[in-house]
Amino acid sequence: MSPADEFRQFHQQQQTRRTFLGRTSQGLGALALASILKPGALAATAVPGKDRWPGVVKPYHFTPKAKRVIWLTMAGGPSHLETWDPKPKLASMHGQPMPESFTKGKQIAQLQGQKLVCYGPQLKFKAFGKNNTEICELFPHIGSVIDEICFIRSMTTEAINHDPAHMFMNTGSQIAGRPSMGSWLTYGLGSDAQDLPGFVVLTSLGRGGQNQPIAARQWAAGFLPSRFQGVHLRGKGDPVLYLGNPPGVTRERQQRVVQAVNQLNAHHDSLVDDPEIATRIAQYEMAFLMQASVPELMDVSKESAATLELYGCKPGDGSFAANCLLARRLAERGTRFIQLYHKDWDHHGGVKQGVEFKAQEIDRACMALITDLRQRGMLDETLVVWAGEFGRTPMSQGGDGRDHHNAGFTVWTAGGGMKPGTVYGATDELGYAAVENPIDVHDLHATMLRALGIEHTRLSIKFQGLDARLTGIAGKVIPELLA
Repeated sequence: MSPADEFRQFHQQQQTRRTFLGRTSQGLGALALASILKPGALAATAVPGKDRWPGVVKPYHFTPKAKRVIWLTMAGGPSHLETWDPKPKLASMHGQPMPESFTKGKQIAQLQGQKLVCYGPQLKFKAFGKNNTEICELFPHIGSVIDEICFIRSMTTEAINHDPAHMFMNTGSQIAGRPSMGSWLTYGLGSDAQDLPGFVVLTSLGRGGQNQPIAARQWAAGFLPSRFQGVHLRGKGDPVLYLGNPPGVTRERQQRVVQAVNQLNAHHDSLVDDPEIATRIAQYEMAFLMQASVPELMDVSKESAATLELYGCKPGDGSFAANCLLARRLAERGTRFIQLYHKDWDHHGGVKQGVEFKAQEIDRACMALITDLRQRGMLDETLVVWAGEFGRTPMSQGGDGRDHHNAGFTVWTAGGGMKPGTVYGATDELGYAAVENPIDVHDLHATMLRALGIEHTRLSIKFQGLDARLTGIAGKVIPELLA
């Protein structure tokens, strides 16, 4: 039976697309595999012009300096006081009561109503680079590329608990259901990747902290069409599940199923013009392309020994270092937004040992990513961001830990049109609040978008009668951060 005959038969039976897909019993994996057997089969049945998204920012609002983003998410809330923000005054006040003038009437997480005691930095700091920028001495590899980095020591956020803080950092809102940064960016600019998603997420697990869960809603598309949501690739084991060839399914049968599905979806889309149908058609094509591209992406055997040594990782071990290498490979292949989550930064106790573990896991890898991008001529057009969802208190919790803190912490950037070798802003002498050039999440988003050639107030979509955007009704570009 020809594809057209199959289409007519199913149409006459008035079967829904969901029933049809269910009865084939193979799902997306089988559909994707079909065109491996005949390249172009899916493209031939897709709706013309709907299989590749060009982006809505045409032309760019500004000349872009960055083409893509690699966002390194340190999930759990890194302590700025043991990493990037030296506070000798806090060290001298270790064990003394926290002055009430800093904390009275302020938002505090789990320490609310408890005796607040100053807890000095538990690790030593050391000067690096031509500007003698002080960071924790446990990060010498990052120190070796510190002249490429812009530290923002006056970061603030509205949220003080993990999930809403991740939501706020990712979407500009504490309320779930808004599009994430990667979704906004692929919606705005499309993707240069021919055979990979425009927005990819990788996760890794560390040691020495509480393993806070990361929900898939952090990379969701919200009210944007679902084609813009992030695709989670697993760094260990099968990167994408259920892609094997189902037993008993012939090549011819797969091809007929794929063609019939795309014809059915295209016919219905011509009647209702539903963007989710166009998404489904495009994703069948992407799934096919990923059958070849994902194994090639994950196979780092062709990387030089020097590159593997630079990152200090074992291919396929699922580590943060291995994911950094995959991030560079994704960037080379045109993926627009790459987000790495590295867990276990939640140090309510044992902050000293916890950060020691974290330094072992990320120091060399971050340096390697920056160095590798620079050596390949990609750093200037790749915006690298290192950030947690908030910082930690200068007061102790449980004797040797720190509570959540949103009034002042540090993030840093490298490449992508941001000013290198810079320290912007400052917290007070105890590291409690941002007092010099405070910057909030909306400001960071607006500045990132400017580096990418986008005016943040003009990247919007109608939602519930309003012009919704990543920066909401706030956000200002910080020109001092831009090169």
